[in-house]
Amino acid sequence: MRIRAGYEITYECPQPTPMLLLLNVHPSRHQDLESFDLLRTDRGVAIGQYHDTFGNLCSRVVLPAGHTVLSSDFVIRDSGEPDPVTPDAIQHPVENLPDDAIVFLLASRYCETEQLLALAWRLFGDVPPGWARAQAIVKYTHQRITFGYEHARPTKTAFEAHEERQGVCRDYAHLAITLCRCMNIPARYCTGYMGDIGVPIEGEMDFSAWFEVYLGGAWHVLDARHDRPRIGRVLMARGRDATDAAIVTSFGPNTLTGFKVIAEELPRA
Repeated sequence: MRIRAGYEITYECPQPTPMLLLLNVHPSRHQDLESFDLLRTDRGVAIGQYHDTFGNLCSRVVLPAGHTVLSSDFVIRDSGEPDPVTPDAIQHPVENLPDDAIVFLLASRYCETEQLLALAWRLFGDVPPGWARAQAIVKYTHQRITFGYEHARPTKTAFEAHEERQGVCRDYAHLAITLCRCMNIPARYCTGYMGDIGVPIEGEMDFSAWFEVYLGGAWHVLDARHDRPRIGRVLMARGRDATDAAIVTSFGPNTLTGFKVIAEELPRA
């Protein structure tokens, strides 16, 4: 499968504004790129890049005062296979987890495990550990939250999403991650492209959020927003929650005045 992906994001800044951008495809997918995934600006802004502790490719810019467009347009190859289903994936005892998985058991900015610990054990304590428990958490989250862009709020936490019972894809991911961590399943937040490929078109294209769990010695993709395997995911960034994987973090006043995302299947070359 070949996927055309990209974006055009426009900001209006009253003064020069530093920003941290996680808009590139994750390095783990670089070998699949058919064309360069280049971050461009219409103002000739200097761009510095580095890899953070989660392996994400981060860009540092200072947008000048006024109107600036950030954009990219590229083609990437994908297997076309749906997210793998691994019902025999076991849950590891905490003491047997690899060191680099432990951070994904801890509370984080949007995933306040202490608020949901008792609920999680009440709901999932009798579910067999491993894949079955992770799937039960996905299903509960999917049924608990009603999707709607009007419910988006940048400060909303997993506990608030649970209590309000509404949100967007990042809220589904945060709640499921938190419940998994409460049940001693390492879980990490992911963001990237996922177009309406192989499913009915649901509306305007946007970036998507999902999550991964560590079971059976490997990380597995799960999606509480859709509660079913999907095709055509293109990872951009991952971390403890949306703080680590925010597509844009700004350090000054600005207004988002334009936002367009592309993710569509192309004919075979």
